[in-house]
Amino acid sequence: MNKKFGLGKGLGALIREEETTEENSSVLKISMNLIKANKDQPRKSFDPEKISELAQSIKEHGVIQPIILNKEEDTYVVIAGERRFRAAKSIGLKEIPAIIMNIDDKEVLEISLIENIQREDLNPIEEAIAYKKLLIDFNLTQEEISKKVSKSRTAITNCMRLLNLDERVQDYLIDGVISEGHGRAILGLNDKETQYEIAQMVIDDSLNVRQTEKLVKNVENEKKERVIEKQNDIYYKDIMNKLENRFGTKVFINSKNKNKGKIEIEYYSEEDFERILEVFNI
Repeated sequence: MNKKFGLGKGLGALIREEETTEENSSVLKISMNLIKANKDQPRKSFDPEKISELAQSIKEHGVIQPIILNKEEDTYVVIAGERRFRAAKSIGLKEIPAIIMNIDDKEVLEISLIENIQREDLNPIEEAIAYKKLLIDFNLTQEEISKKVSKSRTAITNCMRLLNLDERVQDYLIDGVISEGHGRAILGLNDKETQYEIAQMVIDDSLNVRQTEKLVKNVENEKKERVIEKQNDIYYKDIMNKLENRFGTKVFINSKNKNKGKIEIEYYSEEDFERILEVFNI
């Protein structure tokens, strides 16, 4: 008799116990030639070194935990356990222990997403995309997702915000060059080009998250100061134009700070000087 295995937290959250039959809960040996990867697998990045380590473990101890497959005509699609599948394939394993399910494509993707999230097999961007798919493609609420993956709504929201980063910065997160904490700090900047520039500085100077937060804050403060300066420039330019129209000559306003500055009125002859004094009623 085949040994029984539990379906795992992710599968249990999606498939009611009464739907789990003797056929699809038993572990079977399935030919590797009949198995194909899930094209909708939420995890896109697989560390070759970790796959190699897992392959070595499988070579020594075998596949301890069965993978989860979905029947698709005469073949099977991996729902959960693609790392084990890839590692087993890399060492030429002929068969692999598996639990066979019979579910539709939508359930396959939902299970795959949740299983990967729960196992923390996804990088931050893959996880954010997974949450977005669950929200949009499956019409799940954040509360429902929170229960399925055992994470707070705040954590889910913060993760999804990473998709607002410049794509180049997202690539750094995918490759593990910067951390999720760095990404959240950089989100304090709305301009995508500035986000990328800051990410470059983080990498070049090996900044930690706290230093990145400080850098972003400084950039934001400088940006606000430039906006204020620009607004002041527009204001003073308008005043200069009005004074020049009033006096009929060049006028300069030199504003050193909010409380101090100079107004300079040019004249080009003694007659011109007298004319300006008359405007002042002097």
